Amino acid sequence: MSLHIATPLLASTALPAKDGQESWLKMEALQPSGSFKLRGIGYACEEYRRRGARRFLSSSGGNAGIAAAHAGRKLGVPVLVVVPETASARARELIQREGADILVHGASFQEANAHALSLLGPQDAFIHPFDDPLLYEGHATMIDEVAQAGLRPDAVVLSVGGGGLLCGVVEGLRRNGMDEVPVIAVETVGADSYAQSLARGERIELPAIASVATSLGARRVSEAAFALASRHPVQPVVVTDADAVGACLRFMDDHRVVVEPACGASLALAYQRHPALAEFRRVLFIVCGGVTATVAQLHAWGAALR
Repeated sequence: MSLHIATPLLASTALPAKDGQESWLKMEALQPSGSFKLRGIGYACEEYRRRGARRFLSSSGGNAGIAAAHAGRKLGVPVLVVVPETASARARELIQREGADILVHGASFQEANAHALSLLGPQDAFIHPFDDPLLYEGHATMIDEVAQAGLRPDAVVLSVGGGGLLCGVVEGLRRNGMDEVPVIAVETVGADSYAQSLARGERIELPAIASVATSLGARRVSEAAFALASRHPVQPVVVTDADAVGACLRFMDDHRVVVEPACGASLALAYQRHPALAEFRRVLFIVCGGVTATVAQLHAWGAALR
């Protein structure tokens, strides 16, 4: 039995759309750990345990760390999550609530990640937040469910951080005979390493993350995600923090579900009636979720970003 659940696929009448356009929501925010991350990370943890891992090490102070902690608890495998000093108190609390140990190290994800790798022992498995083919295999199951429901979207809209979700969705499209379906990859200003990399034709590294959408805060996307754009139709779009937070607040009112700004970035395209959506009739939004932003924090951001 999988650690993730099959999530609802909802047709939304609340999201603004042009006449005749359908907006579909894959509700990954309802996963037990609160985000899509559990699909890939749960699959990877199960596979690594099968190979003999006796402990999981994660290097995320956000949704990936929470998913690894949840998976370890369900599988009965100890988990150590190395988080940077920037990890929020709420994220640390949620990781500990799942029974994992936490080690705070470094000012950024890069430092936390390097330290986690240095701690790996012979019976440990490293659970990367976004750069592991096992993650893509697990994330692809959300598109399997979409196909099983009989929906063939004309475009998929998703948010991009390190690129794990993007790689998983494209793998899912391909294995369900939807190779030609384009993906609209959304980031926020200040966390737009993917859009900048595609524009320059090479992977770039941001000097810092300057966005409230910290779950998109990979200063450099994975090589797999960058290479993907040469093999699959991918259109990058960048929105502001205000757009992302505003979409979270509207989505909360419309669908009674709280998501992070990292998720709100992709939803913002619907609320803006963004030109990138204009030519498509059936648009699938991956509501990727995220649990490190509270309702109070969203309102505070919304007020500050006006």
